[in-house]
Amino acid sequence: MSDQGSDDRDAAQSRYDQARYIENDEYEPLLSEKDLTRVEISDGDSGSSSDDGRGDADGSPLPDDLTRDSLELPELSEPELARHYTRLSQMIYGIDSGPYPLGSCTMKYNPKFTEDVAALPSAAVHPDRSAESVQGTLELLYRLQDYLGRIGGMDAVTLQPPAGAAGEFVGIRVAAAYHEHNGEGHRDEVIVPESAHGTNFATAALGGYDVVSLPSDDEGRVDLEALEAALGEKTAALMLTNPNTLGLFERDITEIADMVHDVGGLLYYDGANLNALLGRARPGDMGFDVMHYNVHKTFATPHGGGGPGAGPVGVVEELAPFLPAPRVRERDEGSKADEAVYERFESDHTIGKVHGFDGNWLVLVKAFAYIARLGDDGLADASASAVLNANYLAEEIEYDVPYGPFHHEFVASAGEQDAADVAKRMLDYGVHPPTTKWPEIVPEALMTEPTEVESKDTLDRLAAAFNAVAGEDDATLEDAPERTTARRIDQTSAARNPRLSWQALADDS
Repeated sequence: MSDQGSDDRDAAQSRYDQARYIENDEYEPLLSEKDLTRVEISDGDSGSSSDDGRGDADGSPLPDDLTRDSLELPELSEPELARHYTRLSQMIYGIDSGPYPLGSCTMKYNPKFTEDVAALPSAAVHPDRSAESVQGTLELLYRLQDYLGRIGGMDAVTLQPPAGAAGEFVGIRVAAAYHEHNGEGHRDEVIVPESAHGTNFATAALGGYDVVSLPSDDEGRVDLEALEAALGEKTAALMLTNPNTLGLFERDITEIADMVHDVGGLLYYDGANLNALLGRARPGDMGFDVMHYNVHKTFATPHGGGGPGAGPVGVVEELAPFLPAPRVRERDEGSKADEAVYERFESDHTIGKVHGFDGNWLVLVKAFAYIARLGDDGLADASASAVLNANYLAEEIEYDVPYGPFHHEFVASAGEQDAADVAKRMLDYGVHPPTTKWPEIVPEALMTEPTEVESKDTLDRLAAAFNAVAGEDDATLEDAPERTTARRIDQTSAARNPRLSWQALADDS
């Protein structure tokens, strides 16, 4: 072996070790790490004046300790930049990469035509424009209110809440205002089934109510005897998801509604699982008085990481006067021909404004486009596919799946395996894992929602990943994941001692 050949290999290895990203998923350097020779940008380079009359001598209105005289930037070519960002995109798993079966979350593929609609120049509306100059915007909001009202069987809808949890809170505040208006402010309890979303408990408590937890019966549904014992003159509302968190339809829903109404309470519908019912059943017809819609996940836009979302709230006629203001309506038929057709208005007993503008506008645009394109038949087909996919996948996996048949989701049990380990190992098989450890009704829960958009081939791929992990030993699971960019981390320490800047990481190294 020649010395030159050895030197070449050593140099190549050195370049590989420095980059560590050509064939290795471990790390992609920052742009500043890719180029140790940086361009220094100083105040003089920008052509700025030494004193612009707005602050101190360096021209900045900020204090000296918050300014810097120069900025070092890496000098990289366009191919280097393009490959850097392409590389980052290859190191993550997203909704465009494959199935995302997080139970309860409805993380489905986002159709790109809705993004195109939201990106139209005409969708860029300033919130302070007059009603006369934004009639198209107001018409869309009015029609979306109508769509959602008809889908949910509700008489009136507000579009303001910017997320599902915000919609829950608005719904509970509307219920509180209704009871207060009727001289029943003594109602200070909200009943929440143990299978409910965690936000239900938090919403009721944040709304000032005492939370009464309701156990499930042997079939995973509401225990009617326990409900009867919990109901009383202090009951303000029962918060319910139907189908529930186990993917089970509450077969006694009309009886439950009667029981709540008989004691003067209201029935609240958590819209998280509405995609199981679209075009086939309506909460209003079941006896629900108020509901929120997670339009971001039910209609087109997957959610997570805090947004973007929208959580409109629908109510029956008796609660409509208490909805947030403003809403949108058509003008009376007696209006002049040259007047605006649509207008904003405030109802008599509104709880006030809860969000800027008319809600999270661009998410609402996407939801409207999705509903308008699918129509009644398309929405009914979507819910049918959601139910079919969940039941097919539940039958194909080797883990124990209690209860059933299901609607849009199911909860399997990892049994003797740790559910969190199962989830990490599934990443090695190229699929995103389900929600784990919840609901606690099922031990070592694997809460799975394949959604309506996935094909049979994709479901088979998911089942194969489940089944591969089911046959592995604890040692293999405890070392997983092995093939992902980020390996197993100390989640407890990461949550309790977050490192929020790159400098903090550099200081620790």
